[in-house]
Amino acid sequence: MKLNFLKLKTNSVLRKSKASRSNLPYKQARTVGVLFSVEDKQKHFVIKEFIKKLEQDEKVVQVLEYLPAKHDNYEFKFDFFTEKELSFWGNITSSSANQFADAPFDFLFYIDLEPNVLVLNLLARSKAKCRVGKYFDGGEPYLELMIESVASIQALIDGMYKYATQLK
Repeated sequence: MKLNFLKLKTNSVLRKSKASRSNLPYKQARTVGVLFSVEDKQKHFVIKEFIKKLEQDEKVVQVLEYLPAKHDNYEFKFDFFTEKELSFWGNITSSSANQFADAPFDFLFYIDLEPNVLVLNLLARSKAKCRVGKYFDGGEPYLELMIESVASIQALIDGMYKYATQLK
């Protein structure tokens, strides 16, 4: 029931959104958000390496992870939210998730191979100028730059970085 209310709220946000979207050249970008769902240790370490690369490019990086039930939060290194922070009416009550959605990132990288309803709500509410992630049917309202046909998290990250850095 909560997820149905969340989907309704997400669709409403998409219809009413007035967020300014643009493709800023990567070299001019200063702030970057990284958003992902926790899956396994391998994904965690691949994302940590990606964050290091962004920081080496002199970007200020903020990270948020969605922690599904029965998954481990490796290292407790990043801010996270869970489904327990979803109210009956479909509102995400996590302060870190809400602050993340309100942050005006130059780029927001969404690193999941399959879309997640809770994370899609944050993407819809995001104030980021350019949201980047894997292509999925119906993804156009959520992402400005979509990477198609990737088989792994590493391939997705490589594709997102490649195409984002080519924006001029």
